[in-house]
Amino acid sequence: MRLVSAEVAPSVEGDPILAWRRISVAARPAHYLDAGVGRTTVVLHGWGLGHRAYRESLLQLASCGVRVLAPALPGFSGTAALPAGEDSLGDYAAWVAAFLDAVGVTEPVLLAGHSFGGGVAIVVAHDAPHRLDGLVLLNAVGGAAWVRDGAQVRRMAERPLWDWGVHLARDFRTPRHVTRVLPVVVSQIVPNLLTAPRALVRSARLVCQADLTAELDVVRRHRLPVVAVWARGDGVITEESFRDLCAALGDAVVMTVSGGHNWLLADPDCFGEVMTEAIRVFERASPSDPGGRARRWWEEIRRPRSSQVRPSDRTSIAIGDPAVGRAAG
Repeated sequence: MRLVSAEVAPSVEGDPILAWRRISVAARPAHYLDAGVGRTTVVLHGWGLGHRAYRESLLQLASCGVRVLAPALPGFSGTAALPAGEDSLGDYAAWVAAFLDAVGVTEPVLLAGHSFGGGVAIVVAHDAPHRLDGLVLLNAVGGAAWVRDGAQVRRMAERPLWDWGVHLARDFRTPRHVTRVLPVVVSQIVPNLLTAPRALVRSARLVCQADLTAELDVVRRHRLPVVAVWARGDGVITEESFRDLCAALGDAVVMTVSGGHNWLLADPDCFGEVMTEAIRVFERASPSDPGGRARRWWEEIRRPRSSQVRPSDRTSIAIGDPAVGRAAG
């Protein structure tokens, strides 16, 4: 690893120390956030954004007693884009593995990905399951379905670009999102568009074309513990897409939250709550039997409670149930 520079923010009122770091990954510059101390959790950002957009949410996660690493993926927020012809989801996943090597992380990590970052995380889990202890998918791409038209399910590949755009815009329909989330998103997308337009366009195509049901089935067979999270107001990742993703995973822990596609930027406290619940899943795991440890945890919470629990009014959890409507309550 070659550490080029680090901008460190001091701890305030008990918050973990946060550092913005720049290193070299595969001989190209990369930027990332490093906060907290403890078990390593890696968070991958959504399309058009970068690691800095998630600052408040990631500080909430670090306050749970874990070390948070949040890299800017290639082509975003100062991290060099992948070479031409080497920018598939598999190439992004290989970059994540190289990033872990560069920062000296050799133990399995908890990997979380939002939206496009969730698609990358799925491929990491498919290609390098030994690098992970658990997977958290936050409104992730990967489900092949788009909408249900009567008895027929239309696929994401059929979805027109304008429909993606309409629902991205609708994510900012509340005053909270306009004042808190929109400025952050704009401050990230505009520089990324100016500095690496090809990477932005290519990654957008990957989002629109992502059908990762085959990879999700392999992840299921690896018996890697997975928590899948979806926001009930998200029209970018549709309910049918999330159902399809959950069905491919099988017995995942399914959580639903209030809000839209960028709920974790709008409500860092809720993100901290969700990740705390996810960490509890993986903390009960045994390295020798990841599938068995998750099953034992599921059986334990099923006994004293019903298959649906509510940590708060904002969040609900179901176990191994891709029926989002029932999970949402």
